[in-house]
Amino acid sequence: MTRRLFTPLFAAMALIGAPSLAQGGESAFFTAQLAAPAADAQFAAGGVVWTCEGTQCRAARSNARPIRVCSSLRREVGAITGFAVNGAALAAEELARCNG
Repeated sequence: MTRRLFTPLFAAMALIGAPSLAQGGESAFFTAQLAAPAADAQFAAGGVVWTCEGTQCRAARSNARPIRVCSSLRREVGAITGFAVNGAALAAEELARCNG
C-alpha cells in the first residue's frame, strides 16, 4: 500500500524539476529514440520524468540502473530503437534486453 502512494508522489515531485529540462536549461542524462511517437509529451517512467518530441525523448539523471530506466520507458511507450546514458549508447545486446 505504501509503495502505491510513493510512486504517484514521486512522479508529482519529479515533475516540479521537469520544466528546465523541457526548455533545454539542463542537459539530458538519458536520451531515447522511440519506434513510434509517445502519446504524451511529458510523463514519469523509470523514476525519471521524460520529455518527448515525436520519437525523441530525454530525461535527467536518476539513481536507477540504466537498463531499468530503459525497460520502464519501454513499458510506457513501446519499442525503443536507441537509448543513451550520458551520451554513450547502449550496446545492441543491452538494447535487446531493454526491449525484451
